[in-house]
Amino acid sequence: MKKIIGLDIGTKRIGIATSDILGIIASSYEVYNRRNMYLDVRYMKTLAEKLDSDTFVIGLPLKLDGSEGDSVKMVKDFANELSAICDNKIIFQDERLSTVSAERILLEGNMRREKRKATIDAVAATIILQNYLDKLKK
Repeated sequence: MKKIIGLDIGTKRIGIATSDILGIIASSYEVYNRRNMYLDVRYMKTLAEKLDSDTFVIGLPLKLDGSEGDSVKMVKDFANELSAICDNKIIFQDERLSTVSAERILLEGNMRREKRKATIDAVAATIILQNYLDKLKK
């Protein structure tokens, strides 16, 4: 089995998480600072090759009522660009409240505000990926 990469895509940063090779546990990997679409998708392709991954689980930022907004369009545009240069499977995972959960986890850990800001996207990606892995187990 290959690792799965989880992405929390924002306008400025992309939180990245990876699974173990058994697909049981998600772990924070890094926060990537976005440059432009061309460089961003190429970075993800290179990362997938480096980590020997064949799947991206991308958080879909639906509104609380389940409808799609501008953020969903931005994420889908990114996914389309990524799929144009990369053969990896792309799966969308509902990410509602993942950033809120990540913030709560970091606050409970007494992490300082500056450090939280730098870490929250990777933690949100970890939550998105873990939710997907848990869904697979059921």
